[in-house]
Amino acid sequence: MPNPPPPRTPSGPRRRTLFASAAGAALLVGCSADPDSGGGGDTPSATERARARAAKDSAGLLARYDAVLAAHPALAERLRPLRAEVAAHAKAFGGTTATGSPSPTATGSPSPAASTATPQAVPATEKDALADLAAAERGLADRRTKALLDVPGELARLMASVAAAGAAHAYLLTEGAR
Repeated sequence: MPNPPPPRTPSGPRRRTLFASAAGAALLVGCSADPDSGGGGDTPSATERARARAAKDSAGLLARYDAVLAAHPALAERLRPLRAEVAAHAKAFGGTTATGSPSPTATGSPSPAASTATPQAVPATEKDALADLAAAERGLADRRTKALLDVPGELARLMASVAAAGAAHAYLLTEGAR
């Protein structure tokens, strides 16, 4: 009667070891990535600078929306929800924005958020204005995605979420222009 072959032992780490290592690493990263822990260094100031930059970028994008709405009031129904989200993004980063959207018929009075920024040049046609907004949304989403590596935990999650929303806005602005 032949003997059964000896049990084969797999090479490399076992599954339990990998799970335990991953859980331990997650705990260590979670503990060390807390920006509010006051752990010294320049991390809190770098975090605050990144947050302030993100708020400023959102305010600039909001000013673009306001300029397009002032130049092309017929786009108000389409742009109002996107503008409201951009205003919420600016507020989430700690910026201050106007709470309401500009009146679709007002052409000469920009919102308070737009009055603090430099005047925006708006393309003459609605299609070009939408393409310009889409490019601005896409560019800002790309910059925020690249900045994710330089910011800690909670701010990185917020920036990732806002970057994804910006990419979605760019898609909606581009697809609607077709």
